[in-house]
Parts: sequence; C-alpha cells; structure tokens
Amino acid sequence: MGFTLTIGEKAPDFTLEATDGKIYSLKDFNDTEILVIFFTCNHCPYVIGSDEVTRKTALHFEKQGIKFIAINSNSKNTYTEDSFENMVKRMEKEKFPWIYLYDPDQKVALAYGALRTPHFYVFDKDRKLVYTGRGVDNPKDTDKMKVNDLGNALNEYISDKKITTPVTNPIGCNVKWEGKDPHWMPEDACDLVS
Repeated sequence: MGFTLTIGEKAPDFTLEATDGKIYSLKDFNDTEILVIFFTCNHCPYVIGSDEVTRKTALHFEKQGIKFIAINSNSKNTYTEDSFENMVKRMEKEKFPWIYLYDPDQKVALAYGALRTPHFYVFDKDRKLVYTGRGVDNPKDTDKMKVNDLGNALNEYISDKKITTPVTNPIGCNVKWEGKDPHWMPEDACDLVS
C-alpha cells in the first residue's frame, strides 16, 4: 500500500473540531451520497488562488446533494496563519460553503495520505474512493486554468459514467508536518501518477 489512499479504498474515520465549534465524524455525513474531502490551509497561494473555483464547484454540486469537507492539517508552529483561531477568522470572512475541520495531531492527514494543499478526495455512498488529486490544473492562477479535474470527475460520476481520470497529482504546497522543515514530506509520499 502506498502513502496515499488508492481508488476503491474506504475513507478513514475522523473526529475533528470545526470552525463552527462542533465536533464531526464521518457518520455525520451519512445522508450524503457523495462526499468530497479536501486538505487545505489558510496561507498556501495554491489554496488561495483556487478557493473561488472550489467554492463555485461546491455550490454547483451542492444541488446534487454533494457535500464538501475541508481539513487543515498544517502545523501552526510552521505557519501561524494555519492556527485554529485563524481558520475561524478565515471562515468568518470568506463564508465558504463547506465545513472546515482542524487536524492538529495530523493523524487524519496521515490516514488519508494527504500530499499537498489542496488535495481532493471524492468518496461514493459506501465511502469508497472514486477520485483523488488536484482540483484544477492551475490552482495558483485560475485565470490560466484549462481543466477542472474535480468538476469533471463529479460530473462523470453523477452521470453514471466511468471517471475518465480518477487519479491526478495534487498541485500545491506540501502539508506542513509538525517539527519538520517546511518542505519535508514523508519518505513514502510520492506522486500519484508518473
């Protein structure tokens, strides 16, 4: 098994606090046919650059009953901007249409094999992985993007079509692991497609 979840694997459970003050686990989303879980943060230029496209994608698919959950696993000791307090401030300001969870011990990031911010995972009603990777092909500057891989995967899936490209490489900053150099990645972390 590689570092990152592979297609067909089940979503690992979690119990994490959200910026709304509530605690959420996977079972809290049992009423959702398709669940998009993505690893993100407050400071990364790839996240900030693509947040509005992610917002539009989330709002578009919300009508089909698809929910988005964001998880910040970055060490606040690497970037203070990524603290829980700053997550709350960011959600108050941006009013994103997703639940924003905090993973301070980074166990959830490790369970999913999160590589970068942002890194998207799409799970079916049985919570099996059907898509993983990037949201778009140019998250830092979406004016230049040509492909919304996440949107394409969701469109194909809800249309009962086979997902043409179920795995892409996430594009962004690496997860900021506690006590490590900001550019460090776990030894078994690697690109998802060569």
